Amino acid sequence: MSVAQFDILLAILEPHIKKKTTNFRELIDLNRDWHSFRLGISTVGMTVRKTCDQIWLQLKDTYMPTPTEDIWRYTARRLNEMWSFPNCIGTLDGNTFSIVLLALVDADYRFLAIDVGSYGGNSDGGIFANSALGRAQQRETLNVPPPLELPSAPELGKVNHIIIADKAFPMKPYIARRISKNAFGILTQRFKVYKRPMEVNPDLADSIVKATCILCNYLRHEVVGQADQGDSFDFDDGGNASLHEFQRPRGNRASEEALHIRDTFRKYFVSPAGEVPWQYDRLRILSKS
Repeated sequence: MSVAQFDILLAILEPHIKKKTTNFRELIDLNRDWHSFRLGISTVGMTVRKTCDQIWLQLKDTYMPTPTEDIWRYTARRLNEMWSFPNCIGTLDGNTFSIVLLALVDADYRFLAIDVGSYGGNSDGGIFANSALGRAQQRETLNVPPPLELPSAPELGKVNHIIIADKAFPMKPYIARRISKNAFGILTQRFKVYKRPMEVNPDLADSIVKATCILCNYLRHEVVGQADQGDSFDFDDGGNASLHEFQRPRGNRASEEALHIRDTFRKYFVSPAGEVPWQYDRLRILSKS
């Protein structure tokens, strides 16, 4: 984070976290407060909790707003531009560190929506189904755009907008790892708190995770393509002590509708309209390995 970005963030948060000077307590300057840990443990703990909560509350409407149909359309357009995958409104992934961070990510590695706090012992499909995103999907209240024809392929008919996900989720046809994996990689590279187990209570862990996710969006919104070098990431999370990938579940069978959509995309991606120049070379490399 640059000095300018820090100053902007401080200006947003200061009215909400700055204490008033009284006859009994000298005001702690926030610039010094945030750069020094020469304070009591309880003071630091309260400061971290309050600051994390206010980071989330003051930034979420700007940097992680509730997705609208226009946001979904923009997300789908960017995913097609960046990753040659049409009709996709995000990539879903999750990591666990006793509690779960479930995240929907866009083409620029920004968090579209997150769900924090499900316990890691729950099944992966159950975590998604019980999340706010999963419940909204079941109630059909996500404001997802109506089905569209795939680019230059009217013969395939109109296709639903989809979420692509890791195989740990019951979205079996839609497996795409790199985008969401890179988003988690950016998160762990920016915030060293994820390099070791969080030795805090679950409520504070929730606040820390939400604050770091919204800060990632804040930083990428301000400097996308610069600080994070665009789409050049290919992270290895081997040194990550806090975040652990979901395990592959058993018994997550795709529905007939999902199988049909998967087959439609299969036809599209091997057709002149949907194929990309390098895909067959990539398949040959994978088959050899």
